[in-house]
Amino acid sequence: MFNGMPAEQLGAVSWRKSGRSNSTGKCVEFVRVGGQVAVRDSKDPQGPALVFDCGEIRELIDGMKAGEFDHLVSV
Repeated sequence: MFNGMPAEQLGAVSWRKSGRSNSTGKCVEFVRVGGQVAVRDSKDPQGPALVFDCGEIRELIDGMKAGEFDHLVSV
C-alpha cells in the first residue's frame, strides 16, 4: 500500500465514516487494513486513499481530542 493509491485497489473493504457526518458530503472515511489505516474522501470513493500506520492515526486522534487542531476550523 502507498499514499495516493486508488481506493479501489484496497479491495472489498468496509469503509466507515463518523456518525456525526451529515448529508453535505464533507466527510472522510476510514478502514483498517492489516496494521495500517486508509483514509479517503467520501465524495470520491474511487479517488485516492492515504495510508497511515496505526500509530500515526493514534497520534492524530489524541491530538484532536486535546484540541491541538482546533485552530484549523475556527473562523
